[in-house]
Amino acid sequence: MRIAGYCLTAVSALALGTAAHAQDIAIKGDQVHTMAGPAITDGVVVIDDGKIVAVGPAASTPIPEGFTVVEAKVVTPGLVDARTVVGLAGYLNQEHDQDQLDESAPVQPQLRAIDAYNPGEALVAWLRGFGVTTIHTGHGPGALVSGQTMIAKTVGNTADAAVIVPRAMVAANLGSGALAEGGKAPGTRAKQMAMLRQALLAAKEGEAPKPAKKGEAKSGPDKPPSLEVQVMRDVLARKLPLLITAHRAQDIMSALRLRQEFGIDVVLDGAAEAYLLTSEIKAAGVKVILHPPMARQYGEFENASFTTGAALRAAGIPFAYQSGYEGYVPKTRVILFEAGVAAANGLAWNDALASITIDAARVIGLEKRVGSLEVGKDGDVALFDGDPFEYASHTVGVVIDGKVVSTATQ
Repeated sequence: MRIAGYCLTAVSALALGTAAHAQDIAIKGDQVHTMAGPAITDGVVVIDDGKIVAVGPAASTPIPEGFTVVEAKVVTPGLVDARTVVGLAGYLNQEHDQDQLDESAPVQPQLRAIDAYNPGEALVAWLRGFGVTTIHTGHGPGALVSGQTMIAKTVGNTADAAVIVPRAMVAANLGSGALAEGGKAPGTRAKQMAMLRQALLAAKEGEAPKPAKKGEAKSGPDKPPSLEVQVMRDVLARKLPLLITAHRAQDIMSALRLRQEFGIDVVLDGAAEAYLLTSEIKAAGVKVILHPPMARQYGEFENASFTTGAALRAAGIPFAYQSGYEGYVPKTRVILFEAGVAAANGLAWNDALASITIDAARVIGLEKRVGSLEVGKDGDVALFDGDPFEYASHTVGVVIDGKVVSTATQ
């Protein structure tokens, strides 16, 4: 990556986050993939005060005087990871940095990701180095309802500085991964669905007052609802989608059934056997955050396929790829590599890039801000020294909100 107007030490300082304000910056690329139209050969992206103010061919897109000019062979929008637990799950894989799951109860929608998110977690910086600028992160699998998710930029010294959407979705999980043992509930798939219905019905009908103990006054009618009920009411009101992790076809159908029964917004997560149900998913009108293609194919992933993305695209089902939850160190995958595998297995190159940029932004409801290089959108850009999906290529720079936040070659 070539940078005009800045010495390396100044750029390194910016990468460490010492710059307080967005730069006035122009990014030139031999190929600029805007994801809002055809790629631009010898293109320019101009960013002023953190927002994109011009995009086009270098010959017809003037760069204002005094702007820092950054050059790379290939320029894309900042990548969007549509589902991860990074920031709650840390790279050390120790109890003190594993906040993605609370096992004290099976249904805990009141848990907020922002209260556990660590923007200084090394994995956040690691993903950023590969061009990931926006993450949809939060509580992971292992419980029937594990908590709420959030959307954040991969910069910021505090969760409040990083967050874009503090309450994005409510994470639920179906299938064997969320079953309890030792006679605890839920012990079966039927019990999982019954408990989900009960949580939604409790929110719909209101909580019945608990019987007062001897000598205690009865609860009055104005008793505020529990946090759990309040969150599930937001799901019923379609203020928060229910993000349902379901890999087996039978669990995917249960999720679609629940959506129809309660009229709620459902986003399918994982969906390893989604290729068996493209007609049903298409008819339901739900979005899919598809599992990483390279996820190990055992257990509920035993029928996973590298070509599921291509099947969903052919069926007209909106989907995005994710890094997901990784149980082994380094505790996360990289969506850039996952989309590259999909591009080698039936998904067109541009569609693969869309699945981690504009399509991912659409799936998480943030397409008006990120996911493409268009005037008015956030100045989030990834720079490469070649085809992003070739393992021989490298990420050579990252810009977030108009600031150079990485110049390291990854």
